[in-house]
Amino acid sequence: MSTNYEAVIGLEVHAQLLTRTKMFCGCSIAYGAPPNTQVCPVCLGLPGALPVPNRQAIELAMRAALSLGCTVRTFSRFARKNYFYPDLAKGYQISQFELPLNEHGHLEITTSTGTKTAGITRIHVEEDAAKNLHGIGAGTDTLVDFNRAGTALIEIVGEPDLRSSEEAEQYLKALRDVLMFAGVNDGNLEEGSFRCDANVSIRPVGSETFGTRVEIKNINSFRFVRKAIDFELARQEALVSAGGKVVMETRTWSDPQGQTLSMRSKEQAHDYRYFADPDLPPLVIDAPWLARIAGTLPEALPARRARWQAALGLTAYDASVLTSHPAIAAWFEETVAATAKLTGKSDAELGKKVANFVQAEVLRETTTSGLEAQFPVPSDRVAGLLALVEDGTINGKIAKDVFADMVKTGKSAKQIVDGKGLAQVTDTAAIEAVVRGVVQANLKEVEKYRAGKTSVKGFFVGQIMKATRGTANAAIVNELLDKVLGEA
Repeated sequence: MSTNYEAVIGLEVHAQLLTRTKMFCGCSIAYGAPPNTQVCPVCLGLPGALPVPNRQAIELAMRAALSLGCTVRTFSRFARKNYFYPDLAKGYQISQFELPLNEHGHLEITTSTGTKTAGITRIHVEEDAAKNLHGIGAGTDTLVDFNRAGTALIEIVGEPDLRSSEEAEQYLKALRDVLMFAGVNDGNLEEGSFRCDANVSIRPVGSETFGTRVEIKNINSFRFVRKAIDFELARQEALVSAGGKVVMETRTWSDPQGQTLSMRSKEQAHDYRYFADPDLPPLVIDAPWLARIAGTLPEALPARRARWQAALGLTAYDASVLTSHPAIAAWFEETVAATAKLTGKSDAELGKKVANFVQAEVLRETTTSGLEAQFPVPSDRVAGLLALVEDGTINGKIAKDVFADMVKTGKSAKQIVDGKGLAQVTDTAAIEAVVRGVVQANLKEVEKYRAGKTSVKGFFVGQIMKATRGTANAAIVNELLDKVLGEA
């Protein structure tokens, strides 16, 4: 964007709650089941079927709210949002309107320009719609799969506090992290369990008046959010600069075309005719219930990262990488604790060393799916490997080779080290014999060293380590090499 206009962006995020069943019935929410097999009279909207709220969903919504600094209402109400669309069997969606469960939160984000706090207007509970499947059969039919209908969601409505696509992307990443660590959502963008709509407008720099906003629907990747917003900001600026007017409408992002496309006009505000759902009583949250939920929350992400930096000596980058997923964070802490127990050393002495090894070796072999992670080696076995480094049995380079063998064979570090004879050689006499042999075999290099080309020493160290398969103690090698090269 030019310096003449300012972006105004607010995100509405739909996050599927990690319940076993739907919001108002007992149907499973398992992903990938055959179409229309996870349905019942309630989620199909059949006459006479009555909804019953899912207690687990309410508690997860409260966890999300408390993790994001929201106030949880003691009295809230479900409402009917009335509109017609094929994926809405009842002709209305059960949601919340004037009395949402949670209000007035915030989220801290970090971008290339610094840190800022973005406001959250509300977090309300609702049910998902069904899924329309277009282009079925001859290519013109649309079928509806009701498996998703009734799935428990929270909608997190952000304040229009974001001023760039980068801020929007970082907001989504930070929000996803908070919800995953709180055990509320699995963060799976590909399966649609975490998706967002972006409200985008521009205004002249210095103006306090909002411009006409355009809503970009159902963006399901961080990269697409950034690209869609950048395109839309440029489109709106070009339109206004040419004397045109931005029309309030709903658009969608087409990545193949690299642009947002118009879906439908919203020049007239849609009247959803909200009213309290007569089948559902008000939702009352008492103090003991709220206190119990608050007591189960995990350590906040910013606090955990700060603690790791202060107590374990990690850098901000280390802390960020190792909190990229809840299972990775838990596995890292388990490894530090297990290594400390084996070595008798403190977490502070070991934290940075463990962090370096995990980032360099373990994470490249680790896969994640939802809230689960598959590690190549259990944390206690990695601790056993690192303990061998700490007590001097092997060095760091050999540790990497041993880890690769652990991944392939499933053996413990000690089994591999003993079986391959990889333990460090600390016998001074044995190492000196190797040093003298290497020096004697490379007399031309000795002359260069004694003539002042001290960088040649690295060559000798490499040859000695090669001769000992990397098992010679490096400190002893350097000491003896200095001694031998210094002899007349």
